[in-house]
Amino acid sequence: MRRSVSIAKRILDVAASSFGLAVTLPFYPVIAAAIYRESPGPIFFRQRRAGELLGSDPGSKHQFRFKEFEMFKFRTMRPDAEANTGAVLSGENDDRVTRVGTFLRRSRLDELPQLWNVLRGEMSLVGPRPERPELLKDLAVAIPFFEERTRGVKPGLTGLAQISLGYTGRPSPGSELAQLHDSLSNPFKVPGAEGALADDMRMKLLYDCAYGMAIENFSSFVRMELSILAKTPLVMFKRLGR
Repeated sequence: MRRSVSIAKRILDVAASSFGLAVTLPFYPVIAAAIYRESPGPIFFRQRRAGELLGSDPGSKHQFRFKEFEMFKFRTMRPDAEANTGAVLSGENDDRVTRVGTFLRRSRLDELPQLWNVLRGEMSLVGPRPERPELLKDLAVAIPFFEERTRGVKPGLTGLAQISLGYTGRPSPGSELAQLHDSLSNPFKVPGAEGALADDMRMKLLYDCAYGMAIENFSSFVRMELSILAKTPLVMFKRLGR
């Protein structure tokens, strides 16, 4: 990423996250009460995530390493969601998600605490979504170059993939990418692998890489960044009505 883009991106992140925290903090008690009333337990959910790709690591089996950080969210699942399964990706219609959690996910309100991650410089307002380190290794094996999403780019609160795809990465019916879904899904034609979450993540990779290339130029960065930020609230309200 060019230095001019990096500086402008950080200035925007600090200004917008500070404003966002000031505006949304009054809603935190309401959200917290709703979460606790349905599912007593922690209100916030903290989880290790893989941030910006630092480079190759000859001592690693997968030959890459990331800057890890602790990401904050409002809890949307039962407190014991992974007690019997360990780390697994959340899928569509996941029965571990509470009713309040479903609303928070559709509206993206569960991600409001990540404004703090943005302010601290661990995330950016716009960028690829951060994945869990233990799951990222498996995804990188199943999806070639998946780790390249965050090379020189911090993970984001919103992004081109987030406004273009569903929660898991599935394209919206009728979209241009949906027409290519069959050719992009299960590329190795593994029996029984149809509909795997890796297919949705492969869709995300296309958008994340497109974003990474677009922000190499300052003028295209400004257009891309402002377009994504402007569309994010519209996408939130649209998905809330589903």
